[in-house]
Amino acid sequence: MLAKMTSKNQLILPKSTTADVGVTDYFDVETRNGQIILTPVRIQRGDAVRAKLAELNLQEQDITCAVAWVRESSVDATAANK
Repeated sequence: MLAKMTSKNQLILPKSTTADVGVTDYFDVETRNGQIILTPVRIQRGDAVRAKLAELNLQEQDITCAVAWVRESSVDATAANK
């Protein structure tokens, strides 16, 4: 089967191909030996947030401090505008 590359560098995949892999909005893309490999990825928002938090090594105390800082800044800004 052929797939068409548009002038905007977008690849149009045949409907039968996408039907075979199921519903997905994202693909992991890699090149290997001159070939483009597309692997369907199903991203769950909660999982993505947890993964980012783990990557940043944020702890609950960090979040508590950040919220307190924002609230203080908000109170200071409101007082300055009066």
